[in-house]
Amino acid sequence: MSSDYCTWIAAGEPVFVSLNVNGRDRTLRVDARTTLLDALREHLHLTGSKKGCDHGQCGACTVLVGGVRMNSCLSLVAMHDGDEVVTVEGLGTPDDLHPLQTAFIVNDGFQCGYCTPGQICSAVGMLDEVGRNWPSVLSQDLCGPVTLDAAEIRERMSGNLCRCSAYPNIVAAIGEHAGTAEGDVR
Repeated sequence: MSSDYCTWIAAGEPVFVSLNVNGRDRTLRVDARTTLLDALREHLHLTGSKKGCDHGQCGACTVLVGGVRMNSCLSLVAMHDGDEVVTVEGLGTPDDLHPLQTAFIVNDGFQCGYCTPGQICSAVGMLDEVGRNWPSVLSQDLCGPVTLDAAEIRERMSGNLCRCSAYPNIVAAIGEHAGTAEGDVR
């Protein structure tokens, strides 16, 4: 780590960060210690991503960075200069929902809704991983195609907690959207 970076942090000097958030270029002037989650919520007023545990354990803050899902509470925004960030607000609009958002509604994949934005962003990223044949701990063949069944969905979504225990409906929503037989698993 460079001494300049440590000097900024020690001095509390602000840093400038340029991001593309939900398709829009944004430049922020923030404290170097600001997390990506706090930058999204407090500076850009995108409150879909939630601060659940603030320790990377619940997944309520999950966003997509460069298409990859990430717990935004664990990452400093200064580390993402030039990155593309997609929050739940960038996936769809009230008039034009993302198909996964629709699947969550149809399958009642939420109760209180607090974790839902993180669940949906995580599911979008997870399905992209499946499409790229990224193996999970359940994968029998590390080089072959991934079989997306209820167990695979649960394993891949295990970093996203739901206090209301809507897990069967979340699995059903993801399975339905992915076009698997898991759409009717409860």
